[in-house]
Amino acid sequence: MLPRIPNLADYGISPKHGFLPDVLPLTRLPDPYYHKWEAIAANLQALILSKRLRGVVDRLPVLSTIGLEHEAEWRRAYILLSFMAHGYIWGGDSPSDRLPPPIAIPLLAVSEHLEVPPVATYAAVCLWNFKPLFMDEEIDNLENLSTLLTFTGALDESWFYLVSVAMEARGAPIVPLMLDAIRAARENDAETVTANLNTFAERLDDLTTLLLRMHESCDPNIFYNRIRPFLAGSKNMGEAGLPNGVLYEDGSGEESYRQYSGGSNAQSSLIQFFDIVLGIEHRPTGEKAAERTGRSGRDGNAPAPKHNFIMDMRNYMPGPHARFLGDVQAVANIRDFVERNSDNVPLCVAYDACLSMLRALRDKHIAIVTRYIVLPSREVRARSRSPEVMRRKVNLATASRQQGRQQPQGIAYDARAAAAKEEGDKKGSNLKGTGGTALISFLKQARDETGEPAIEEWTKRFMSRQPRAAGQNDFFAGKNEEGAGLPIAPDHREEVEVAGLAGTWTMDDDVGGICNY
Repeated sequence: MLPRIPNLADYGISPKHGFLPDVLPLTRLPDPYYHKWEAIAANLQALILSKRLRGVVDRLPVLSTIGLEHEAEWRRAYILLSFMAHGYIWGGDSPSDRLPPPIAIPLLAVSEHLEVPPVATYAAVCLWNFKPLFMDEEIDNLENLSTLLTFTGALDESWFYLVSVAMEARGAPIVPLMLDAIRAARENDAETVTANLNTFAERLDDLTTLLLRMHESCDPNIFYNRIRPFLAGSKNMGEAGLPNGVLYEDGSGEESYRQYSGGSNAQSSLIQFFDIVLGIEHRPTGEKAAERTGRSGRDGNAPAPKHNFIMDMRNYMPGPHARFLGDVQAVANIRDFVERNSDNVPLCVAYDACLSMLRALRDKHIAIVTRYIVLPSREVRARSRSPEVMRRKVNLATASRQQGRQQPQGIAYDARAAAAKEEGDKKGSNLKGTGGTALISFLKQARDETGEPAIEEWTKRFMSRQPRAAGQNDFFAGKNEEGAGLPIAPDHREEVEVAGLAGTWTMDDDVGGICNY
């Protein structure tokens, strides 16, 4: 007997709004008991700017979650507490490796109720953090959206979140559409599957158009230097000043340090849903494609992803959303249905069109990551190599060793990073400070894997083509200066120094993510 096709209502997923809440997020908790939380949120930017947030939070009473009733209130509390938590950790001269009880205790309780980690996830900063400006207009219109909370108060930060919100809203109808396609494939209804795939491809094109609007109101340098540090988690952040993670003081006396990834668009259930229903298989970064084997019976359900990072990101989604993806995995049959009907040209063209559009979306995403992460990081590197900066670093490091005591945090970071780099160079290793996955390598492989299931040979060739790199021919044959035009050897990859509110740490060009995942 085939598994039951998931019912959206069982997972709190809206057929109209998808993974966005069906009930609009609250702009304020109604119970006056929580006015202290709301007052801090209303003045969050000023408290961070004046570096007084920690003192205000430390004086807060520990508020109970007993007054939270509806799910919208729990979600609002989660947003308030997670924004306060990240502001507390990253909003000083040095990062705080502890969260005091007034934040830690209620945040742990709220997170447990909502089945999310106690950090600012994609759900906190995007899915549950918006409001429409006009109630009679759609929420997939960027001009009709506003954020509820930001760390900086900058338009750039709001725009960064809202592009994702609009994409979630625009892509929401794809979810019931493709569940219907799965049902139609079970019934051997190729006409319905073809029609739904064509609509899917059109929506993917809309999402790419929305993604490209990121440049309109989000400046790469403002994002990289002012916004991105607040979205960092506590995992692999030793060089940023959190070698052990963060201690959540829950009053038990048995607290231990916790490490969580920061918010990331990789935590979007919608994008993973696309991969699942199309049967796209993602492998660990660097692993080559193998012959596809082991179809699972008539239903042809897609194999579970092997990529640990992708699976780990499901732990940062709301629990019901993650369970939904797992249940869709068990019934996904579109790829196998298309392969069994490879003589049906309209069906194959529609399926390949979806793959092509999804690959195009990932291409644009790589371009945005390059503009918002790679290029600003190179600018930071260039500035850090100026003679003035280099002299200052040497002097600070020397002074630190001579004095034999720890300098103030904002100064000591450079000295520690320089010493660590020297030690790493001796061992032949590269520092990876913010670290989780190799960003560009991961994104490029995910893009390439998107085209692998293509049915038509011309589609496979089209999506597997490699663009020629300009300026690679031997124009200066016989005229090479030492090192001119030569690629950097893998063992000597240049590192990038990232200046954040928490200090300075190093990263490779290919390491880290938009939100330090």
